[in-house]
Amino acid sequence: DVYGGADTWVVAYEYQAPAEIPAEQAAARRATVLTSVASLLEVPAERIVLKTRRRQRRGNQYPRLADEGVLHEVRENGCRLLVNFGDRIDTGLFLDHRRIRQMVGAHSANRRFLNLFAYTGAATVHAAAGGASATTSVDLSPRHLDWLQRNLSLNGFGGDRHVCVRADCLTWLEREADDDARYGVILVDAPTFSNSKRMRGTLDVQRDHVRLVCHAARRLAPDGVLFFSNHLKRFRLDRAAIEAAGLVAENISRETVPRDFARNPHIHHCWRIRHRNA
Repeated sequence: DVYGGADTWVVAYEYQAPAEIPAEQAAARRATVLTSVASLLEVPAERIVLKTRRRQRRGNQYPRLADEGVLHEVRENGCRLLVNFGDRIDTGLFLDHRRIRQMVGAHSANRRFLNLFAYTGAATVHAAAGGASATTSVDLSPRHLDWLQRNLSLNGFGGDRHVCVRADCLTWLEREADDDARYGVILVDAPTFSNSKRMRGTLDVQRDHVRLVCHAARRLAPDGVLFFSNHLKRFRLDRAAIEAAGLVAENISRETVPRDFARNPHIHHCWRIRHRNA
């Protein structure tokens, strides 16, 4: 967790300039920012990766930027994690969620952990490092599940105690909801919208969150805790429907947004959910 110096990598994001901004003006601003970053952090220019975020139509994904497959190791809360700086707009690690991952680790000692929409498994690694008795990670992407397993292995975790499931999370929850397995900690970090060809139908977090949370809560131990998060800026939790299902939801978004993201308090939303009689 050291910032700056010759061994540091910097991933810088810029939002695509509006059409009315001349290209040369945008390029000059970009060059000024990159020069300042290199100077302030004492980072070689070749270790600064610039990515441009462009407005996407609903449901569209950013195209692959490259296909080099080069992974670098970083550390977070003592966990070793692999990131990819160049191939896609995302690196495999959402930094604004690091406090949520820390909470997952703190709650997981001697408990079973369920990670839904597991992505590259950073939260699963934190749970395992926190002493989870077992973990189950569910994601639809084989690429992400492979990455997840590599992250677990990098930290010395593997075997039957750490299960990876390739499935549509809602379908998996509905199919497995009556299973006897219960989890002491569940993380539901839902995408804003998904229309993957590998899933049945579409997922809209605003439309589907009650169904998703309630199905996940059926797998929650009586004294367990469920963390529900998403990145939809104008998301509104249907508290009445959640409470009607016998659950209590506490908005912990403020305490889960790190200081370096504080300028955008809606970078994500997060709730801590428990059974009402817990």
